[in-house]
Amino acid sequence: MKTINLTEKDFASRVADISNGREWKYLGDKPAIVDFYATWCHPCQTMATVLEELAKVYNGEIYIYKVDIEKEVGLSQAFGIHNIPTLLLIPMDGNPKMLQGAIPKRDLTKVINKVLLENVEV
Repeated sequence: MKTINLTEKDFASRVADISNGREWKYLGDKPAIVDFYATWCHPCQTMATVLEELAKVYNGEIYIYKVDIEKEVGLSQAFGIHNIPTLLLIPMDGNPKMLQGAIPKRDLTKVINKVLLENVEV
């Protein structure tokens, strides 16, 4: 499996419809990570490599989505993205959580296992 690029329309159908401003309701059938990035951002490029590797490791267990903040300005504004990379962790139950900065693969693996697969609060 590879990471999946999302447009605002894709986000509304696969992740959550945030246009209504109501309570968060995740639409997916597996936990997910949404990577907010920009192509010119060096830490984002580092995270992209890590996320591609993790997409293969967690194939079938989680989704890993990518949102280019320069192309999908509405999404980046809706989530208040000011620093990149920013990861939105979406467990099956509960509210999503944000992580900022380039996170080493080992640390991100621990977070995925704990927050997304065991659904434990950080």
